[in-house]
Amino acid sequence: MATAQLYCVCRQPYDVSRFMIECDICKDWFHGSCVEVEEHHAVDIDVYHCPSCDVHHGPSLMKKRRNWHRHDYTEPDDGSKPVQAGTSVFVRELQTRTFPNGDEILQPMQGSQVTQRYLERHGFRYPIAVHKMEGLGLCLPPPDFSVKDVERYVGGDKVIDVIDVARQADSKMKLSAFVKYYYSPQRPKVLNVISLEFSDTKMSELVVVPDIAQKMSWVENYWPDDSYFPKPFVQKYCLMGVKDSYTDFHIDFGGTSVWYHVLWGEKIFYLIKPTPANLALYEEWSSSPTQSEVFFGEKVDKCYKCVVQQGTTLLIPTGWIHAVLTSQDCMAFGGNFLHNLNIGMQLRCYEMERRLKTPDLFKFPYFEAICWYVAKNLLETLKESREDNCLPPEYLIKGVKALITALRNWLKREVTEPASEVPDHIRPNHLIKMLTKEIQYLENGNCGSKLMKSHGISACPSTRSAHERGSHARRTARRLRDHHHHHPHHSHGPKAPSNLDIFEQHTQEVLKKLEMGTYEEDASFNLTVNGKFNKVSTASAAVAERSLDNKLRLVLCNGCIVRADVLGNNLGLCVFLKSSCLKLHRICSEYATSPSTEEDAIQGMLSMAGLLYSHPSEDPSSSQESWWSRTNHPSPDYRCPAKLKHRIQEHKNFMDSQDSGSNSSSEAWSSRTHSPAHGESPTLAYQYCETSLSPPLHPSKRPASNPPPISNQATKGKRPKKGMATAKQRLGKILKLSRHKPFFV
Repeated sequence: MATAQLYCVCRQPYDVSRFMIECDICKDWFHGSCVEVEEHHAVDIDVYHCPSCDVHHGPSLMKKRRNWHRHDYTEPDDGSKPVQAGTSVFVRELQTRTFPNGDEILQPMQGSQVTQRYLERHGFRYPIAVHKMEGLGLCLPPPDFSVKDVERYVGGDKVIDVIDVARQADSKMKLSAFVKYYYSPQRPKVLNVISLEFSDTKMSELVVVPDIAQKMSWVENYWPDDSYFPKPFVQKYCLMGVKDSYTDFHIDFGGTSVWYHVLWGEKIFYLIKPTPANLALYEEWSSSPTQSEVFFGEKVDKCYKCVVQQGTTLLIPTGWIHAVLTSQDCMAFGGNFLHNLNIGMQLRCYEMERRLKTPDLFKFPYFEAICWYVAKNLLETLKESREDNCLPPEYLIKGVKALITALRNWLKREVTEPASEVPDHIRPNHLIKMLTKEIQYLENGNCGSKLMKSHGISACPSTRSAHERGSHARRTARRLRDHHHHHPHHSHGPKAPSNLDIFEQHTQEVLKKLEMGTYEEDASFNLTVNGKFNKVSTASAAVAERSLDNKLRLVLCNGCIVRADVLGNNLGLCVFLKSSCLKLHRICSEYATSPSTEEDAIQGMLSMAGLLYSHPSEDPSSSQESWWSRTNHPSPDYRCPAKLKHRIQEHKNFMDSQDSGSNSSSEAWSSRTHSPAHGESPTLAYQYCETSLSPPLHPSKRPASNPPPISNQATKGKRPKKGMATAKQRLGKILKLSRHKPFFV
């Protein structure tokens, strides 16, 4: 192997991370730190002599300044070229310009008012100024904290990025060298430090970011601990600038929102609203070769001037275009954060950075990776909102749509650009498909705001982070349920309405007007169904009283239902249940089931009819318990979702195959809408209600939307009867609709 070539007085091989300068005499290369030449000083040297050549040829020759308004101060000052941003002439002119007052757009608030709930309700579209940090949750060093203190906590050997303001050029130097420059009696140039991120230093213990930035941050809420990519640290920056430091107009990387707090000194912000027109002008200006010669504030309708004094905290929303002038020596702290409120704008800013070919050094670290993590978590949020019958906030729906489009484009781009930021444990195409499905659910079939409003369902007040959502059991239940969703047996194309369609339609129309009442039971040997119904509207008392005279009685003989009587005017219920009894009797006879198994069958049949079931062994008082307490202590048989689905499927198949019985039930149902009232006490008690009004199952007990085909000894080797496939599909639809309807508990 060939030995690496050695350079410098230290005789070390080339190191790309260290600044080097070439001697114009001996042509050898030297580390700037070895020959005491700072990177920002090297541009001022016209002819460099290394320490050895300096002895024979004299000191290095410096460039001669010919102007004060150009980045290259060696250009002749003939008045032919315009002023460039950052130069001393530019700063003087900027201070004489007039701008609209920032108070027109600033929202002055107290720290305790700046909450996630407030921003989710009112939006985060304009800058917020907090003049006293109390209530923000922000902790900072005292106002006498100095640049030397920063060196003590961070370490003098830390290499930092420094901006040479007059040239608007970035260079690197040790923190100790900057501290020496800062305290020098005469500063040869204006240097500005705006990117000292100190999360990995001892100074991090002195700073706690504002609560709002912590609670809304994508990185803090969604970035997993086991991520392959290193976690981005962009929340704790220390900014140290001397008088006349200037940063030209820019949008913070990835469209991040920003918090600034001026510890001492003063900064002036020039703010431009991110309208579509202004963003288009900004992109055009940023890509122009004469960018530094044009003051962007003059290209837009309004550029607001906002003076941020000592002790003031400024919050800047997504996408706001801004420039910053340090009017006096200043130390400030700040941080960047992505959040859910302006997802579309964040993505737009990121795509603009890509089009402008912004170097990775000046982009949000692993922006695409964090978007994939966020997409995965927002899918869970949308699922929970759907299960809770809660309409997600409008900003979240719009954000997810923008995210879906961006993720699709990134996947297409991977064909030509192999560099991928898709996390290993995420299936990108499946994730996009599921997100799209959730959005379509909200938009199709009046499942959006109109449906939610008609059912009296309010919008979700806020989004929840990954750490705040549900228990592990709820997540597990959802995954089990989703497993069934992945293999549905969908039927396509229009079909003639079946008997079950008609029954379902009439049932829902009637029971929309009814509200569940209470159980009333007393001791009796007969099987009786009792129920009270109270009109939701203020209907006549006579109708309500007459409904109390209705009574349903089921008679068992040898464990089989032999008769169903309705005492009252509810003819529809009578016809339906008598038809159902015949079918249940068939089931009992065919399968020679035991009484306990028949009770299971009864439960399944009555579940199809919207009857709540109570086991005879249960204490009557238990009927008043909440659905939660009853599902926490389920009966081993009757509360089992698998058995329940099995019974419902079985009895529904018989219903669908018996055209005459179902048709008569449907006709009778539509002719009368009276309800049975309380009667004699039961051994088994039921309450009549719509399926969707039944107490919901515990999340871990909820059935799949399309249960698997029944496979038992009675059906093995037999061809399914005609119409059975349709019945299975209809049952899946009923169960799915039940989960999306409101509950009266």
